[in-house]
Amino acid sequence: MSRLTTDLLLVALRDHIGARNGVTATKLVDEVNQIAGGRVCRERDLRLVVEQLREAGHHVCAHPKTGYFIAANADELQLTCEFLTSRAMRSLKQVSAMKRVSVPDLMGQMHLPT
Repeated sequence: MSRLTTDLLLVALRDHIGARNGVTATKLVDEVNQIAGGRVCRERDLRLVVEQLREAGHHVCAHPKTGYFIAANADELQLTCEFLTSRAMRSLKQVSAMKRVSVPDLMGQMHLPT
């Protein structure tokens, strides 16, 4: 199986600009594989390449209600950033509870002497 590339995923996402044109992961995988002319992508691959695109600064958005899409405007990008931040904070709170330390202590924040 060939690999999914960032360029290939961007080609597939060109038809999904804006939340109203969002696509489920399953459907996006099908579209990518069709464009590639063979199986190059699974949902796990998709998530990893989405991360790569975001880390490169692309406005790849996703939400369970809308699916994957490229932000059409600043508001859509902001909503996705808020969703991702909320999800990250939930994970950090779980880790801090399991370790029985506060989130700031978990993250190694400096404390001012009091």
